Amino acid sequence: MLQKIVNLIFESLHLKNLDHIGFKYLHIKQPDTVAEHSLNAAQIGYILAKMEGADANKVATMLVWHDIAETRIGDMHKVAVGYITNKKELERQVMKDQFNGLDFGEEIQTYFQEMDDRLTLEWKVAKDADYLEQAFQAKTYKEIGYEDAQNWITNVGNALRTESAKKIRTQMCQTKSSDRRLKEALQNLKNV
Repeated sequence: MLQKIVNLIFESLHLKNLDHIGFKYLHIKQPDTVAEHSLNAAQIGYILAKMEGADANKVATMLVWHDIAETRIGDMHKVAVGYITNKKELERQVMKDQFNGLDFGEEIQTYFQEMDDRLTLEWKVAKDADYLEQAFQAKTYKEIGYEDAQNWITNVGNALRTESAKKIRTQMCQTKSSDRRLKEALQNLKNV
């Protein structure tokens, strides 16, 4: 059991080396990694869950692990996924192999099934957080000159399900990613 846990941890480290591939279509040479995306999505998911009255720990757990199969099958952009008729089956088989025999494996696989079934509030919140993370990332790319990133922001707006996610996206669109840092720096200067 302990060796399987160690193997899973090493395998999860590979997410740091996998580019979040969709943004390469914007000619971004070094987009965020799948690990960065998963962490930020889990953080957003926790916040959204609190706002929506969902189980925040469950949502964050779903999102921490939601892309783990990509260590074996890679991240696929929307165009590639259109040619793969059994992507969900592949992901489930990989996850079964990754989590089978672990004390917490059944719980994680149950969460994946819940995400596939698309019926619960936690699934809606998790999916919105996954989308919102991409919108925030796209916003930062747009601000540094990748104008086509606006398509991600717009498409996310059309896909969001929860009111809290829609409100966060609206506020994000009105905020520059550097605003927070500038305001904090100016406040710190006043306090010196």
